[in-house]
Amino acid sequence: MCIPLFLLTSVIAVAINSQWLYGHSFNTYGVQETTGIEKSELEKAATQITRYFNSSEEYLSVIVIKDGADFVLFNEKEVAHMKDVKALVRLDYYVLLGTGLFMLFYSVLNIFYLRRACYRPLASAVFRGGSITIGLILILGIIAVADFDVFFTAFHMISFANDFWLLDPNSDYLIMLFPGGFWYDCVIYIAVAIVVSALVAALISWWYMKKVNGHDSYACGG
Repeated sequence: MCIPLFLLTSVIAVAINSQWLYGHSFNTYGVQETTGIEKSELEKAATQITRYFNSSEEYLSVIVIKDGADFVLFNEKEVAHMKDVKALVRLDYYVLLGTGLFMLFYSVLNIFYLRRACYRPLASAVFRGGSITIGLILILGIIAVADFDVFFTAFHMISFANDFWLLDPNSDYLIMLFPGGFWYDCVIYIAVAIVVSALVAALISWWYMKKVNGHDSYACGG
């Protein structure tokens, strides 16, 4: 059961720190034209955002050059929302670390004590975890594609205890930088990355179980 959580949080962690994804939004959705901010300054803003997520700073402060002068990009409501987002990012990191360490220690300890007797049960566990992951992501993916606005709103209502995320696309730069289309693309990329990772893990595990053909089938952990 750790495998779905591990794959989900690891892919999200990569996405959060991916400058390519930020650049994709800027290029695809005409952010430079919408904001009147040069591409190089937008890239600098993206770097500051990712640095904030990985720092101990409580509040985000992004200053760019606009119309030849320093410009504070986000207002108080946006800064407050980003503080909430950072809490979710940290939760993602904690779950990633916790599930990763658990799977590592569990595997190492069982392999150390049971040696080859543990290989097939571990492969079976990875196969089941990968299969569960694929099933869950496909279900969520279908829901998201069917009505992304409802999916996106439901996620925010569940994740946040306030309405700071309700921003104005005409005046709030957080929405201008990352419009709805960007988040739709992110969900698709994350879903595809998770499914591919889970599929690779499941196929390798299935190949190994087929290879041993029932040998070394003692249960792990006792």
